[in-house]
Amino acid sequence: MMNRRYFLGSAIGAAAAVRPASANNKVSVGVIGLRGQGKGLAARFAQLPDTEVAYLCDVDQNVLERIAGEFEKRHGKRPKLVSDMRRIFDDKEVHAVVVATPDHWHAPAGILACAAGKDLYVEKPCSHNIREGRLLVEAARRYGRIVQHGTQNRSNATVRWALDQARSGRIGKLLMAKAWNVQLRRNIGRKPDSEPPPGVDYDTWIGPAQAMPFNENRFHYEWHWWWNYGTGDMGNDGVHQLDIAVWAMDAGPPERVSGMGKKLFFDDDQQTPDTMNITYEWKDKVVMFEMRIWSPYMLEGVDNGVGVYGTEGMIHIGRWKDYKGSVKFFDRQGKHVPHTDEPGEGESHHQNFVNCVRSRNAPNAEIAIGHASTIYAHLGNMVARTGRSLKFDAQTESIVGDAEAQRLVRRDYRKHWGTPTGV
Repeated sequence: MMNRRYFLGSAIGAAAAVRPASANNKVSVGVIGLRGQGKGLAARFAQLPDTEVAYLCDVDQNVLERIAGEFEKRHGKRPKLVSDMRRIFDDKEVHAVVVATPDHWHAPAGILACAAGKDLYVEKPCSHNIREGRLLVEAARRYGRIVQHGTQNRSNATVRWALDQARSGRIGKLLMAKAWNVQLRRNIGRKPDSEPPPGVDYDTWIGPAQAMPFNENRFHYEWHWWWNYGTGDMGNDGVHQLDIAVWAMDAGPPERVSGMGKKLFFDDDQQTPDTMNITYEWKDKVVMFEMRIWSPYMLEGVDNGVGVYGTEGMIHIGRWKDYKGSVKFFDRQGKHVPHTDEPGEGESHHQNFVNCVRSRNAPNAEIAIGHASTIYAHLGNMVARTGRSLKFDAQTESIVGDAEAQRLVRRDYRKHWGTPTGV
């Protein structure tokens, strides 16, 4: 397990360009990217008693003004509004930033934030590819920053308790875990390229990614389904369940990854798979991932869940509509065993981050953990894109004996101020 202070030392004292908030002052936060998760994160941080949302940032002026108005109405204050994230990085009064942009900006923006001396809360997945995820980890170390990954189940008291139960021997020796993402998404249809809407700084939205013409089906939210910007639903939702499954098995990087991923259902503009079945292997354990985003009937009664399987029983973790708890135990015969010892929620993921900004302790989803879990999503997507099983070298974070797959460990960037060095 991670030492809670394992990355502390001279680096934090020497490299921190912005001092953490004192015990009597609020932690000042800037939120970058305001649709979907960004809007929700701005609200959550604003609700914390020891935190102030000082900036809201988005390249779409229409979104920026609308969310700022909603924020002011709800919280009684209008933060500073900027369309260029660098204005937040330049402000020495800002202690931390929240990055909730499209995937292709997560690591580049996070690296810039660390270099500016800001602590960082970065949404999942923490990277668009394996290489830039490693660069984000290195930036956190080099600049001595606190970096929390947005896999919030790491702070969920019930999930932590369930995995403690699994590892305690309650279901025997653990042999396998399965993560699934089985839900009903929508057909996005087909749309032609067009001019960006008024008020959108599309060049900055593209950032360091390869330039493509504007298209509504590659913009708000639909960017998830394009390899140039997103990581499909495996990187969007699946990384949450994969993180729990890997955590349950106390598994390091996989030795071999196999399976399939393709479009079976949606006849539309989406590039990324709507159906996946991926297996991660070690000598003594297995983690599986199953995805069907065209399915209205879920799996084991939940759309997103995790099963942990031992020699004497199994544990399911999910959100059931007809069941009060979020954990179910089953015995060796598959019979449900009721329990009454499930804990409450505990400290929120966002509060954990703010507490660590003050204490300089490692947060629950410290970026090394986030990067390790995100690698699973990237490897699954690489199997889908190549159609082949892959061998992964954990030491070099590279693919063994497959040049095509190895090229997907990185990406091509255009010349841009946000392009990380060392890619």
